[in-house]
Amino acid sequence: MNFTMSERFHLNTPLLESVSMSKQLGTTVYLKMENSQPTGSFKIRGIGHFCQQLARQSRGVVCSSGGNAGMAAAFVARKMGLPATIVVPSSTSQLVVRRLQDQGATVRIVGKVWDDANAEALRVAETEELTFVPPFDHPLLWEGHASLMVEAAASLGPGVKPGAVLLSVGGGGLLCGVIHGLKDVGWMDVPVIAMETVGADCFNAAIKAGKVVTLVDITSEATCLGAKTVCQRAFQYSQSSELTIISELVTDQEALHAIHMFLDEERVLVEMACGAALAAIYSGLIPRLQNQGRLPTPLGPLLVIVCGGSSINMEQLSSLKQKLRS
Repeated sequence: MNFTMSERFHLNTPLLESVSMSKQLGTTVYLKMENSQPTGSFKIRGIGHFCQQLARQSRGVVCSSGGNAGMAAAFVARKMGLPATIVVPSSTSQLVVRRLQDQGATVRIVGKVWDDANAEALRVAETEELTFVPPFDHPLLWEGHASLMVEAAASLGPGVKPGAVLLSVGGGGLLCGVIHGLKDVGWMDVPVIAMETVGADCFNAAIKAGKVVTLVDITSEATCLGAKTVCQRAFQYSQSSELTIISELVTDQEALHAIHMFLDEERVLVEMACGAALAAIYSGLIPRLQNQGRLPTPLGPLLVIVCGGSSINMEQLSSLKQKLRS
């Protein structure tokens, strides 16, 4: 085993200014490029931190995933010399299954949606005495993800504060981590724009209901956002008077359009889950929120979390275009 406790698994990712997005919005747009992590998404931050703390003496790890959490768990386990079992739902693409296997993980396909896979992963953890790595709902994950905001603050430099942070929400792990990070850097007054796609909108549904609810099904193609129930902590943050969290939805078509625009303008291919956040810019949502008085005018620099792109390639993109052709 070549692993030491001081080792960290994630990279300090670039913070890039987008000239085209800045021109479109009339404010500077900074992109936190989490797609450039070793596993293709921000998940490596929290899962790496979690495994450092809890999996060092483990017989192995098991994780349920729609893709990105599993990639992070498999990567970290390989680096730590541990076996990894990743349980994925049948909605997971062959591309993701192959990449998980390339990391040395054993892949089990169980159920239709992530919640089904998660139930199996919990069972496997108990029966095979493996360390269960939660994909989004654990304080150690949020602690790890918070490093993202600490890096962004360091990159922006003293005295520069975002006008808002824009991100995607699946189960709520990134949202919780970003808020943890906002506390760390003293930016609690910065609004967070939390984006989901219609059909994978458990956070928005919870806010509307005034309590955590479980979606009947995941009908969006953004399967990496596909948790039917948001984590309790994310919902609690949405109810806090100390925070401004703006929950908004886009369609799969808008998320797909955002992927295309981002590929054309920034030369980077990201997945649908990430397209949900980018669609807030390309669909004109940001100025609409300003017109409604929900975001300030003028708006300070917009910090966009480009959360990942490990579960897409050109073949997948073509397939999405066929499915979503309206």
